[in-house]
Amino acid sequence: MLKKATLKSAVPYTRATTTTTTNLESMNEQQIPAQFNKILIVGLGQLGLPVAKYVKERGFDAYGYDISPKAMDRAEKTAAIKKATDFGEFDVYILCVSTHKPEDMFSPQIDGLFSIVERISKEAKNGALVSIESTIPKGTSKKVFEMLNHRLHVAHAPHRWYALEEKEHGVNQLRVVGGVCNCCLKVALQFYDGSSTNNGILSDHSTPASTIIDDNNSNSNNSSVTHHITSTGDTIDISLPTPTPTSTSSSTSTTISLGIPMHPVSEVEVAEITKIVENADRYLQISFAEDLYLYCQANNINFGELREALNTKWNVNILEPRDGIGGHCLPKDF
Repeated sequence: MLKKATLKSAVPYTRATTTTTTNLESMNEQQIPAQFNKILIVGLGQLGLPVAKYVKERGFDAYGYDISPKAMDRAEKTAAIKKATDFGEFDVYILCVSTHKPEDMFSPQIDGLFSIVERISKEAKNGALVSIESTIPKGTSKKVFEMLNHRLHVAHAPHRWYALEEKEHGVNQLRVVGGVCNCCLKVALQFYDGSSTNNGILSDHSTPASTIIDDNNSNSNNSSVTHHITSTGDTIDISLPTPTPTSTSSSTSTTISLGIPMHPVSEVEVAEITKIVENADRYLQISFAEDLYLYCQANNINFGELREALNTKWNVNILEPRDGIGGHCLPKDF
């Protein structure tokens, strides 16, 4: 039953050189967006449309793009999401495109994602944020970073949106985020959780902790967001500059973000793998419960009573049997 439950294959990439990463870090102060205002959501399907609605509700100038004109019309009609005619002058690009083959749900296909990235590379301004929320194979984020010629910040914040329980498990729930480098993670944290305090890990293979503190300009008077960096077992407090966009409906300057609690990780590959492993773990839990239920039926055992008895143990949690394994993420996204 689980013979196809294999991790998506990694995307080959050439690791960015230390010099190039340092160059992007040095641009951090000049090119971190002073404000996040104009946001483009690419992909307006089952995931992208709720994301676009949420972004607009948070007060951002939300635009949408999809290869399907019908999807763009639906987003405009149901959520007043503006149609994007070009990819220029956006502060943030949120990518919510499908990453599996329509004819083979078990095989990843990221050509569509890369085609969008190519267009962003040609039209986007320097220093914008590209946040990938789609499920992607390991190595994709760094490949995207290379395709963008290291001009834009690239982060991966895999979604945990669940259609059947959108109110409880919608866009705004605790999520994992990783950046290709430190400044990418900083910008992503500012956009997603704004002024909230996070316990996270910021690190760079080529940058020691002392250098990270300097890069973050911890003495800046504009810094108000404190993050905790764990480096070689030590905890260090730093402050990150907070974006302060001005509301278009008021002359009062306010700080806005998506207001989503985030769990930052030290390497973007960790973020890439989390979504795949989450899905694989869920698949195993559901399939075990389903097989146990079938066993009970075949052997005249009361499954409900058995499940209740098993779940009295502190570390056992047998799920309820439903209609088998299926949905937006399972079994395709692992």
